[in-house]
Parts: sequence; structure tokens; C-alpha cells
Amino acid sequence: MTFSFTRSDFPENFLFGVATAAYQIEGSQFGGAGPSHWDTFAATPGNVANAETGAVACDHYHRWPEDLDLIKAGNFDAYRFSTSWSRVMPDGRTINPEGLDFYDRLVDGMAERGITPFLTLYHWDLPAPLADIGGWTNRDVAPMFADFAQAVIGRIGDRIDRTMTINEPWCVSFLSHFLGHHAPGLRDIRAAARSMHFVLLAHAEALEAMRAMGQPNLGIAPNFEFTQAASDSAEDRAAAARWDAIFNRWFVQALTKGTYPEEALEGLGPHLPEGWEDDMARISAPIDWMGVNYYTRSIMAADPDIAWPALKPVTGPLEKTDMGWEVYPDGFRHVLTRLARDYTGDTPLIVTENGMAGPGEDTPGPVTDSQRIAYYDAHLAALRQAIAEGAPVEGYCSWSLLDNYEWAFGYGKRFGLVQVDYETQTRTPKASFDAFKKALSTNR
Repeated sequence: MTFSFTRSDFPENFLFGVATAAYQIEGSQFGGAGPSHWDTFAATPGNVANAETGAVACDHYHRWPEDLDLIKAGNFDAYRFSTSWSRVMPDGRTINPEGLDFYDRLVDGMAERGITPFLTLYHWDLPAPLADIGGWTNRDVAPMFADFAQAVIGRIGDRIDRTMTINEPWCVSFLSHFLGHHAPGLRDIRAAARSMHFVLLAHAEALEAMRAMGQPNLGIAPNFEFTQAASDSAEDRAAAARWDAIFNRWFVQALTKGTYPEEALEGLGPHLPEGWEDDMARISAPIDWMGVNYYTRSIMAADPDIAWPALKPVTGPLEKTDMGWEVYPDGFRHVLTRLARDYTGDTPLIVTENGMAGPGEDTPGPVTDSQRIAYYDAHLAALRQAIAEGAPVEGYCSWSLLDNYEWAFGYGKRFGLVQVDYETQTRTPKASFDAFKKALSTNR
């Protein structure tokens, strides 16, 4: 199977890449890394499927040359990778030379292969000693994150094309502190409100620190869903607006306008830290580009029988991925055009994640992942339409290069373009990898 597009269907200099995250692929037990709050979360019974951890993961720490060779062989331009705070600073404060040495080798390896490095500073692996002092609910962690950013940029920043501070701040905060699905696994509205603010403050502190070092091309990578009401009733429309405010607007509105949406403040406002308004000018400092992670849409109905936000998701009628996420490519177009129209304007957009988990991909042998090929083809068609409608999108990263540790789902969900046999660590490109390889081999 092949895609219906080639490079020539996208603007000149448009970059195609693949994305991964440190804890999901590197192996947290190697190279002097300290424990992160994901290690301790996974060690707690009931938190992660089969009690699986990222201790070995895909052993990318040792196998990175092979993985970079795959990126090159797939004709991708860029690699979006993340640095592990727990590897670089095991106690959250003190540099581990082995950790920086690893990322130094990795970025040099990209340069040798002509791969453009996109750096994510933080993709969820908070050092456990910082979790001990409250993690993202503690304001003091924000300047510590800036120190981490300075350490990383001081070592590898000269070879980085674009840097994003934090991946999916909604997941770092609300998903992890209100819904409790990710580390640290809290279900506490006060913790959620504070983490939703302090993670943005950490972004601001890191941005200021990197700007002072002269580092160019700085951004952040929020996740977005296209949100709809389950019906046209006033109650369902209000529920959808609340969810949109919590999931989508909280972060992008703070980053671009220096305010939080009223629909979210109704519930979260009383639990924000005192004086939070004084931070908003720093949080809304201009960025050079905005990352966009998109996977699905959400359909929301009012549920007056539960506490704020008094809503519940409704399952949509369309095809689902192995995560149970509805395949809704037109939502991708809506998200990109809305961002440009209402928030980011001419600021360049980079799609930093988009992809799907496929069922039955853990069996030996070649994987003919036709559903994934169709998913990517439809979403890249939606992206082209968004560009035609004026969204200034300059690049696209597939999630993910490799099957990997899928957080609370352990190793059971597979998003990779490349199959990983976790027993042998054998990498086998799937049909979707070959489809990208062919589509990206053509000249404009």
C-alpha cells in the first residue's frame, strides 16, 4: 500500500519527521539515570498494565545508531527526541556527565546522517527527588526546570534546529493530577490547578533562560482535540465548552493572550496559587513556533450528577484505533486552522505528534498495517487542506518511530512505524514505514 501524496504536494522546505520520547524508548536503568516519578508510579500495583516499566524499553540508549539509521532509511528529514531530566540530573539539580554525554553522541549521530534535530526538553520523566517536594504542584520546580534547560542547551544547543520546552502540558497536569491516569497519579483539583499553572511557569522560566543564552527557534508542544457537543442542547454545548477550555484553550490562551478561559476558571480558579495573575505576562512571552499534537476528537455531554466539570465523554460512531480513539481527520484541519485564526496568527506551526496504535501488531513477521496507512493518508490530506486555508504549518512528525512503552498501557499498545520485538529488541519496519519511505523519496 502507498500514500496518495508525495513531497511535491507540500510547501517547499516542509519537514517530515518522526517522534519519540526518552522514557518510552531509552531504558531508564542505563547511563546513571536516577528514578523518575514514572518509575515509582509504574512500581505501584494497579497503575500500569502488567506492572511494566521503562527500565529497558527499546534499549535505545545502546541501539541509537540503528534507530537513527532507520530514520535516514525512511527518508525522514527530522527527528523529534526528548531529553530525560532524570538522566541529565538524577536528583533534579546535579548534572550527571554520562547523561549529557549520551545526548551529545545522539545529536552528533543525527548530524552525521543529515537528520535535523528537534529537541523536547521534558516529556514527562520528572526526577523522583523533585516529586518528593511536590513536583509540578511546587512553584520551586519551575526555576529548577530552567536550570535543566540551561544544562542541556549549554551542551547540545549549538546543533539543535528547534527546541520545545514541554510536551503536552495538559497531560503533565490535568491528566496526571485531576484524572490520575499518569504519574504522579493524583485526583485532586487543587493539585491539578497548581500544576496547570506551574507547568506553564516552568515553560516561561526555561524560555527566558534559553533566550539569554541566545538559543533560537523556541516553542512548546501542547496537545489538542477537536471538541464537539453530544447534542444541540444548551447543557451539552456548555459541557463541550468547558472541556474545550480545560483541554485546548487553557494552555494556548495563556501562551498567546496571557489569560485563562472563564469556563475553566469557574472550577479551577479557587485552587490556583495566590498571585497567579502576576505570572501571566511571563507565560505569554512570544514563542518562535507552536507544536501541535493531534490524535482524535472528543464528544462531550453534560452530567449534572457529578462534580465539576460535570460532563462525560460520548463514544463517536466512526472507526477506532487500538486505543479506542475515534479516527477523525477533519478535526485535525479544524484544530490547525483555529489555532492560526484565533491564537497563533502567523507564528509557524509544527505538527509534533500524530499517529495511531494498531491492533494485533505484536506477532512475529511483517506487519501490514493498512489501517495506519489510511490514518496517515487522511490526516496528511487534512493537513494540506489546513495549509490551503492559511494555517502556516512548516513540518509534520509521525508518532512514533518505534513501538514503545505506552505509559499506563505498558507495552500493549503499538504506535510505531517500526515493530519492536521486546524480547530480542529486533526492529522490523512495518508497511507504513515503507509507505513513508516511498512518498518521501520523490523530489519536489
